[in-house]
Amino acid sequence: MASSPISYLNQSIANVRTVKSAGRVQSLTGSMLRIEGLSHLAKLGDCLCLEGENGRFEAQVIALDPDGLTALPERSVAGCRVGQYVQHIGPRMIAPDPSWLGRVIDPWGRPLDGMPLASGCTPQRLFRSPPPAATRRGFGDRLATGLSIFDTALPLVRGQRMGVFAGSGVGKSTLLGMLAQGVQADVRVIALIGERGRELGAFVRDTLGPEAMSKSVVIAATSDQSPLLRADCLPAAMTVAEMFRDAGQQVFVLADSVTRFAEAYREVAIAAGEAPALRGFPASMTQALMGLAERAGPGAEGQADITALFTVLVAGSDMEEPIADLVRGTLDGHIVLDRAIAERGRYPAIDLLRSVSRSLPEAANEAENALLAEMRKYLGLYRKAEPMIRAGLHQKGADPALDRAISLWPQLDQFLAAPSCAGPDDAFLRLRQILSSR
Repeated sequence: MASSPISYLNQSIANVRTVKSAGRVQSLTGSMLRIEGLSHLAKLGDCLCLEGENGRFEAQVIALDPDGLTALPERSVAGCRVGQYVQHIGPRMIAPDPSWLGRVIDPWGRPLDGMPLASGCTPQRLFRSPPPAATRRGFGDRLATGLSIFDTALPLVRGQRMGVFAGSGVGKSTLLGMLAQGVQADVRVIALIGERGRELGAFVRDTLGPEAMSKSVVIAATSDQSPLLRADCLPAAMTVAEMFRDAGQQVFVLADSVTRFAEAYREVAIAAGEAPALRGFPASMTQALMGLAERAGPGAEGQADITALFTVLVAGSDMEEPIADLVRGTLDGHIVLDRAIAERGRYPAIDLLRSVSRSLPEAANEAENALLAEMRKYLGLYRKAEPMIRAGLHQKGADPALDRAISLWPQLDQFLAAPSCAGPDDAFLRLRQILSSR
């Protein structure tokens, strides 16, 4: 249930602070603020508020010492001066509410769609602990996705966390939109991290559409915004998802992309004085990424689940770069998009032989697993012999298994891009018909 106007008003009144603590700007260096007078009160990660030439804006405490604190602002410090007052706000918190469905907001709980936004009655920190590991349930039921490849070879089950690995322009955002519309879930929470402003509007209007948007909350921080907002986008999305999960609703989280979150986190960490370690990324990024991934997954007893899909940008299809390698080892499966497949016009451009869902074999029965093994066998045979086939060096009859793979390949390739409107049972029926054809 959404918060009533009375409860929202009561909460707003309760949050009014009659005494406000303030410090002064000691120095400004680039985009960094050095502030005195608050080091006895402020904590790491706390919010501050001050005036600039474009009005009030916020900053976040990123370093503390006995003589003062260092803060990173959310936008340009143009118009600020030495000696001006800085107000201490407190910990960064948002108050998600069911009325946020259908809305586009920023990571700090401010509306981006031009309409007023009500807050819930229970403010939450952006960084929270996942449910205790010993109390969490296992994976739930297999979900229909609307795509044959996911309904068969790469099943998605309740509470699973999958990664989509792709270079730029390979159809990653399009795949997210298809899954946002097709996956069975009560609520969708979509984090768009570092997207171009034009693409945010296009994703909401065209890719999602009104029907999917009515069951979604979009958390967005565009590429021109401060690294603070971009780094808080994914934690804010997880906080919103946890509110719906704790209310007993099945939640599907889509985050695009983890790589841009890591880049923003790096900017903030280096500004705070942390040394780069993992090919330019700070060592603390590993715990931050794994902590966010653990917040998704099956809930504890009495809770619903958060099923999640995280995208990872891989430059030059390098699956060994730090972010890709870390995320691949943390999640419950990975989906690899291949540029060569996209260039020949097959979407989604998923390379099945390099992708895996760790919900298998449990997510399928014995007969279904046999079909999947047979499909992978023939696709693998064709992949291995493809250069020879294209060069015209294969002689029909020399290898009956390869002959069979060549005859099945067009149908299997088409199947991997086909919709699955009737769900997994229908998709497996069509796969069985293809593999039994002569």
